[in-house]
Amino acid sequence: MSNQSHYQQLGLTEDASFEEIQAAKEHLKQQHGDDQKVMENIEAAYDAILMDRLRLRQEGKIKVPERIRFPERQTKKVSDTLSPEETNQGPVWLQRLIDTPSQADILWPTGIYVALGAISIFFESRESSILQLTLALGVGSCLYFLNRKENKFSRAVLLTVSGLIVGLILGGILSALATGLGTEIFITLVTFLVLWMVSCFLR
Repeated sequence: MSNQSHYQQLGLTEDASFEEIQAAKEHLKQQHGDDQKVMENIEAAYDAILMDRLRLRQEGKIKVPERIRFPERQTKKVSDTLSPEETNQGPVWLQRLIDTPSQADILWPTGIYVALGAISIFFESRESSILQLTLALGVGSCLYFLNRKENKFSRAVLLTVSGLIVGLILGGILSALATGLGTEIFITLVTFLVLWMVSCFLR
């Protein structure tokens, strides 16, 4: 495979910057994360480009940017410009737990939980087991969305079960506020809200 074809695989030209190469790789990984063969081709093309860039730098054909030659200067500049609030954004475990979802990551769970909530309200009086069914579907949906983010099933189960317990407890505490709704429906809807928040904003 020629060097040009490696660049083409990532949708780049040969004069692309390192940041553009990195961004193109991450973008393609997000698009094709489920396709192992495509992922291998992306990694191979990325590695080939990096090796080519390294060779060209050793031959003196590419000027190495100062921020790469002298990274300590760049670090000092960044730390000087950051305020104390920006440098201390909370513990690492919390940053790993909280997700910044895309619009699609919010819309899909929202649509599902709104639909489950509507089914619970409209069909509860006709079928006594509908709440159990919709709640089971809600738990399954939360588990699916969490597992899809990082492919860690045990972590997804832990967060889903935690969300379910918190939702049921919170719904029970707030059930006195239920006006015009049965207690069970109200608790189910509160649980859906908690599961929606967990599936959207945690990972």
